[in-house]
Amino acid sequence: MVNLMEGGAVNGDFVPGIENLTCVRCNEHFDLHEQIVNSSGQVWHGECFVCAQCLEPFPDGIYFEFEGRKYCEHDFHVLYAPCCGKCNEFIVGRVIKAMNASWHPECFTCELCHIPLADIGFLRNAGRALCRDCNEQEKAAGTGRYVCHRCNALIEEGHIKYHGDSYHPYHFKCRNCKEELTSDAREIGGELYCLRCHDTMGIPICGACHKPVEERVITALGKNWHVEHFVCVVCEKPFLGGRHYEKKGLAYCEQHYHQLYGNMCFKCGKACGGEVFQALNKSWCIKCFACHFCDKKMDHKTKFYEFDMKPTCKRCYDRFPTELKKRISESLKERDAEQMRQEKRSMSPSRHA
Repeated sequence: MVNLMEGGAVNGDFVPGIENLTCVRCNEHFDLHEQIVNSSGQVWHGECFVCAQCLEPFPDGIYFEFEGRKYCEHDFHVLYAPCCGKCNEFIVGRVIKAMNASWHPECFTCELCHIPLADIGFLRNAGRALCRDCNEQEKAAGTGRYVCHRCNALIEEGHIKYHGDSYHPYHFKCRNCKEELTSDAREIGGELYCLRCHDTMGIPICGACHKPVEERVITALGKNWHVEHFVCVVCEKPFLGGRHYEKKGLAYCEQHYHQLYGNMCFKCGKACGGEVFQALNKSWCIKCFACHFCDKKMDHKTKFYEFDMKPTCKRCYDRFPTELKKRISESLKERDAEQMRQEKRSMSPSRHA
């Protein structure tokens, strides 16, 4: 906000007095006592000095200019500032252009070891930006060979795994006998042992993968198992130490055991745990047995009727039309009579010629 001196250059012209000034935006003159915004030699009404995009005043008087137009910080970033390919935030300042995207310098890192690449360069590998060391390891892995985590040389023959990384076996000695290790070494509790010492330690063998169980062991079905390998024979989901059911030498989760050998609730479709309610030739959870129409809970003491093979409480049944109740009653009598005839035939002695 400035006061213009007579004879100053405004809007590119030499203007002798305020009565000849016009606003750059609306081209209207200024009142004698009106405040004027002067920016880069151009003058504006206070209400006209706004963002070219959102038409709102500039917060804290801060604006960005591009191609002769002024923008608030937010709209300038939205329209012209690049967006970081990792954090999706606008980039102000140094921009890294790589991998068909823009990046903050601290966001452009190796996809494997995560060191910054802005100042050391990168190599493209299968659509990834990698540092030189990680790229060499990936190339070695692509040939079917491992890179030793200690000496960084290619492992030409057998390797051992220690804490998840690959090594030449000769870098280590057996924790027990101190002999140099070979590729058949075993890791137990964070320590490496030769195969001979390992076999003398009585380590259980998993019944699924037939490999040593060196941490938590599950004992079931007369065998030992890795926790993640002891699974339901149907869905193959691990029990993870939870409850399981055994039948004919096989292990089942609760749902599949009841599907095959137990009771499944007609309403909720889940296994009936604990007490089971039997009605209408179906099984129900105690909490699920209810009137089909009003959802009133019922038990073995509650009088109920059958309608379309579904339980109906007495109150809802009494609301049925008389003709419908008559048909239901006759149908039930016929079914009961047929069941009695079948029971008599099954109880009568067989006749022999």
